[in-house]
Amino acid sequence: MKTWLASLIPTQDTLTRHPWLRPVAGRLLHPSLWRLQSESVARGVAVGTFWAFVIPVAQTLVAAAHCAWWRGNIPAAAIMTCVTNPFTVGFWLWLAHGMGSTVLGGSAPAESPTPDNWWAWIAHYGGPTALGMGLFAVGGAALGYLLVKLVWRLRRVWVRKA
Repeated sequence: MKTWLASLIPTQDTLTRHPWLRPVAGRLLHPSLWRLQSESVARGVAVGTFWAFVIPVAQTLVAAAHCAWWRGNIPAAAIMTCVTNPFTVGFWLWLAHGMGSTVLGGSAPAESPTPDNWWAWIAHYGGPTALGMGLFAVGGAALGYLLVKLVWRLRRVWVRKA
């Protein structure tokens, strides 16, 4: 199983030889982007979680580029972008709409817009959903960063005591 998973993950050489990534290939080889260090993993988790909720497609590419800029762990970011995937995105959108509606303080209208009137439908559902996804992105990134730092510290304390 481990070898199969390792075969799916692109190597550093594969990434640096890719034609689209050649302009940033030098940055992709920085060691902090690939090592399991507290700060880089925490940054990778934060970046991956943020982009998982902000954009619906190409999250992994954007998160990897963002990690190259902020020196975050690229594999951690790529894994965290999987929080929102085609199987769970409906749940997250539903939850985001509920949270956004609650924050905006809006009550449910007497009559919901019909799909024929697409502009009213977007105005009714889009604003609260975008707000909710934005809150999930920022809150999830901050929480992910703090949780990685906490778990890393607790692990160090546990190893020292053992």
